[in-house]
Amino acid sequence: MQEPDVLRRWQLPTLGRAHLEQAEAPMPSLGAGQILVRVGAVSLNYRDLLMVRDGMGMALDLPFTPGSDMAGTVVAVGPGVRRFAVGDRVINTFWGGWIDSHWHADTTLLGGPGPGMLASHVCIDADWAVAAPATLSLEEASTLPCAGLTAWFALVETGALRAGETVLIHGTGGVALFGLQLARLHGAQAIVVTGSADKQAAARALGATHVLARDSDWPAEVRRLTQGRGADHVLELSSGPDLDRSLQAVKQGGRVSIIGMLGGDTLSASFYAMVLGRVTVQGIGVGHRRALEELVRAVDANALKPVIAARYGFDALPAALDHLERGAFGKVIVTMEG
Repeated sequence: MQEPDVLRRWQLPTLGRAHLEQAEAPMPSLGAGQILVRVGAVSLNYRDLLMVRDGMGMALDLPFTPGSDMAGTVVAVGPGVRRFAVGDRVINTFWGGWIDSHWHADTTLLGGPGPGMLASHVCIDADWAVAAPATLSLEEASTLPCAGLTAWFALVETGALRAGETVLIHGTGGVALFGLQLARLHGAQAIVVTGSADKQAAARALGATHVLARDSDWPAEVRRLTQGRGADHVLELSSGPDLDRSLQAVKQGGRVSIIGMLGGDTLSASFYAMVLGRVTVQGIGVGHRRALEELVRAVDANALKPVIAARYGFDALPAALDHLERGAFGKVIVTMEG
């Protein structure tokens, strides 16, 4: 396929949803170590809503293109690139430059303040990409860089999830459902807390061992379901004051992974529950490239299929953001068609 001379992208000349616009830009020239990717699909995250709204307080170069997660096909490589060749299917890393356990100060957050993915083509460092799973479509693969890796990093990379353990999961968004699927993949029980009756039924169909209502006394119910022991792992996607209730539901010496902030960006928790319970509370800021490569291998080896709530064409980004804001069972995807 002959690539055009210009690319299409969504951009913000000024922050705020009302200022989202489509524009054309010259196709970038590749520098050493870079690849040009024809984007096939972009997976939206709650973070994208915040970036579009106010940039999350970051200093951004305007016009700014949002979107942090893409899957696509390499169409050109710059000098010195050995990791990929033209025709390879790739996904990007959320943190550009975070390769393994050692943190580098010069890492770049894609989708702000680093380059955004909501474009027909993107130019990124080859080190900021990994091979896409062979068993997934580009739409499915685009869900891995943030949502899939966040759940993997919390439960597998840092949590050492084992068969027979119990994972308490808040909500039914992208990270939550990956957490459910990874728990089942590892032989663990998954307890999901959600407020929607329809989503409760869908979580059961996906393999949740138990599903509890958001407005119930779910900490006590988790204790009852685990014979008083409590959950081994908690994926805390609400946070705010909800953290204190999660501490009531976790076992002695258990682990709570702070991921979302739907309940607010200020945490509230009992000192006694945390200290007397010897709880490990860890912040999860997605993960590094090596962990993403391991997730890709696990997806291919186990035929794991991400849950996609809806697909929207490129021109329908505003409707896709509306769907994301309402809440979705799984991931909202933007494809490059119309």
